Amino acid sequence: MATDNFQSHDYFLMDELLSDEQKLIREAARAWVKKEVSPIVEDYAQRAEFPKQWIKGIAEIGGFGPYIPAEYGGPGLDQISYGIIMQELERGDSGLRSTASVQSSLVMYPIYAYGSEEQRKKYLPKLATGSMMGCFGLTEPDFGSNPSGMITTIKDKGDHFLVNGAKMWISNAPFADIAVVWGKDDAGDIRGIILERGMEGFTTPETHGKWSLRASATGELVFDNVRVPKENLLPNVKGLKGPLGCLNSARYGIAWGAIGAALDCYDSALRYSKERIQFGKPIGAFQLTQKKLAEMITEITKAQLLTWRLGVLKNENRATPSQISMAKRNNVNMALQIAREARQIHGGMGITGEYPIMRHMMNLESVITYEGTHDIHLLITGMDVTGFNAFS
Repeated sequence: MATDNFQSHDYFLMDELLSDEQKLIREAARAWVKKEVSPIVEDYAQRAEFPKQWIKGIAEIGGFGPYIPAEYGGPGLDQISYGIIMQELERGDSGLRSTASVQSSLVMYPIYAYGSEEQRKKYLPKLATGSMMGCFGLTEPDFGSNPSGMITTIKDKGDHFLVNGAKMWISNAPFADIAVVWGKDDAGDIRGIILERGMEGFTTPETHGKWSLRASATGELVFDNVRVPKENLLPNVKGLKGPLGCLNSARYGIAWGAIGAALDCYDSALRYSKERIQFGKPIGAFQLTQKKLAEMITEITKAQLLTWRLGVLKNENRATPSQISMAKRNNVNMALQIAREARQIHGGMGITGEYPIMRHMMNLESVITYEGTHDIHLLITGMDVTGFNAFS
């Protein structure tokens, strides 16, 4: 099994901006990743299997719904603490962070923000401990960046709802106990509803053949005349703002998480550059290698500052969706470029499972697309600064 020698990098002394509690939360998450994730993640990624034993550990470090209040079983942490946990989890693997992000921002958040009190008490405590796992159904085979075109329906049948349709690219779907599903009601309004595994007509086929997020379980959600009790409808939201509110929370977590992947690639490349000897000296002594490393830590530092400020705004309920889009787009692209440069520094060894580079690179190819593609987030910023909608 691999040994995790990661050392964090804080070029602008960002730790001085964190509270003692936030640093303790980070250290707990980092220690768990080093002990339980890093030694086995390459093997599970090669086998394209999600290690379900991780679920208990994620819960123990507060990784499921970190900002959910204690009265509903959550840790009741602030938004920066949430981001820090996501950073440490993605330093381990993007698929690991995806599992936590989906549970936190796409399942627990909508139940907390849009659900009834009965729904909060029924689901949130179990989701916080990982004894119940959830997934989020928005993307459809023909509607990804344009979710308003969805064709999944939630029909009122008097004493129950009837759900029909399909969702795809759903993290956690193969093993999830519940799914927060978005569809259109009889009036054409987008609504959210909670489906439970075992409901007749509800199936979750697994997606195979992925080259990315291989240590994460991905699947579909298929609804064939699924009868759902009336009390499972999320009562406190109507329209696209419901799922988009969830995505804002998830994108915020991704902005932090991508820094973790970038730090892991940079740390590995820096260490390798000091150990690998060519032409009689370490490759880190050559100008071109130093250029790569200097640019890496510069971009990581910029992303750290951007994301910390976003966390402050999020804690104050002042972070806008456009600001979150900018951070998600910038940080994931940054991490992907750093992974590619780190692979070059590692030379041929960079494609092997002895180092985490190729796994991070392949994972980030998914992260740069999901929760809003790289180009869609660019247009969100463009619309925000010009006032013109380029989507239509």
